[in-house]
Amino acid sequence: MHVVVLGTGMIGTTVVSEVAKFEGIDKVTAVDVRQESIDKCLEIAKNEKVSGKVASLATEADMKKVLADADVAVACLPHSLSLVAVKAAIASKCHLVDLVGSKFEEKMALHKAAQDAGVAIVPGCGVAPGITNFLAAEGIDRLDEAEEAVMICGGIPRHPVPPLWYQVVFRLESVLGLYTKPAVAVENGEVVNLPPLSGLETLTFPDPVGECEAVNTDAHSTAFTLKDKVKNLYEKTVRYPGHWEKMNVLGELGFLDDTPLEIDGGTTTPRKVAEKILTPKLVGQSNEDITVVRVEVKGTKDGKAKKYTWEMVDLYDDARQITSMAKTTAMPAALVAKWLATKKIEETGVVPVETLILGERFHPFLDELEELGVEIESKEEVFA
Repeated sequence: MHVVVLGTGMIGTTVVSEVAKFEGIDKVTAVDVRQESIDKCLEIAKNEKVSGKVASLATEADMKKVLADADVAVACLPHSLSLVAVKAAIASKCHLVDLVGSKFEEKMALHKAAQDAGVAIVPGCGVAPGITNFLAAEGIDRLDEAEEAVMICGGIPRHPVPPLWYQVVFRLESVLGLYTKPAVAVENGEVVNLPPLSGLETLTFPDPVGECEAVNTDAHSTAFTLKDKVKNLYEKTVRYPGHWEKMNVLGELGFLDDTPLEIDGGTTTPRKVAEKILTPKLVGQSNEDITVVRVEVKGTKDGKAKKYTWEMVDLYDDARQITSMAKTTAMPAALVAKWLATKKIEETGVVPVETLILGERFHPFLDELEELGVEIESKEEVFA
């Protein structure tokens, strides 16, 4: 089986390294627009199965060229290229695991085309969206009636520094989207759009994290796939105390707007100016980070109130020399790619991870994640 990984940043490189170790994978091609990025990826992977390829990934035609003889692809690309990758994979009759969860409705419109091509397109398959999705789906499926599912996740620095107590551990494009885009959620069984940065709450995670704050962010595919199974569903993103308030002020003042702005005869946007100013403020003192996940699902089972909780506190991976965010995002994608390649997953069409990793697949998938260093604890509570 031939796996192609599109994009060789930290997450893409981690996917390449791990997929190449799996039995049943004969060849892995790492594709990027920059030779230096590929060279670094090959040096880290150190596996004879892996080869590199410099190629443009700007258009569907570009991607079709690199997917021509691939069985499975993993897209580790910016949001702007996600839908392009989906269309190229369908045209190439190649399974695709995509880290990006945005534009879900547009991707679902391609469901029949993917089925006709005999391929699976798995969108939003990282940590959030990804791990949080299938944990919520599993909890909902275990209940007779599901009242609420809350998916909480955040990548935060191990050593936070002022003024924002945060450092970028993935694409700044994705980070700023959290502050500006409406939060898709489910309330009373209906899909709703909540204001950005709404629903602020304080919560605590085990050491070394402590007290944090979380706000509503986009629930991605789960708002559509689970809305008929649960009354209320939310996703929330975690930061250290004070961060959300400061970003909210910037938003209220218009610094995160995309409206064209003329400055000294040139045209830009407030958001581009903010990015330029914020970027050096979002570089931490070290690469060490922490990824936290908490998924809580409440409802009734056999006439009794019940609550399922899954929690993860994952630290920087010293052995692999990668961030926790890279590891916890890459491993689910790598495993789903493996399961597609080895036919443990045989569904076709646009199939979100929450429709795949539940029931009899749930525990085996968690077991394999744990073998890769991603450990998730669970708790079940029954109330009188």
